Amino acid sequence: MKLLLDTHIFLWFISGNERLSEKYRQEISNLDNEVFVSVISIWECTIKYQLGKLPFPESPEIYLPKQRKRHSFDSLTIDENTIAQLIKLPSLHRDPFDRLLMCQALENDLVMVTEDKAVLAYSMVNFLS
Repeated sequence: MKLLLDTHIFLWFISGNERLSEKYRQEISNLDNEVFVSVISIWECTIKYQLGKLPFPESPEIYLPKQRKRHSFDSLTIDENTIAQLIKLPSLHRDPFDRLLMCQALENDLVMVTEDKAVLAYSMVNFLS
């Protein structure tokens, strides 16, 4: 299975946060699964870091790629084809980071891992359940 981690899931996983369900933790750790972290999540975390809303032990441009590599997660880029997927998403949720992550899941046929109820409302996206 090819998984795309929502930003909060990535952060919960790398920090060992107990809010991450055991099922999600097992699927993310399963070596048979290919796990992706989007540059969109790195962008979102960096903005929140700059605003003082998200602390890290190191600057995010060092810490986040280091954590992604440490856990053998692949990086997922964004391109015009990703943006083109926006037309498929109804306006149920306005968070641009979440919407772009869903576009990447659609474009690349990925299973999105999230606990965000607003994101889970999108029936056209495949979610880990």
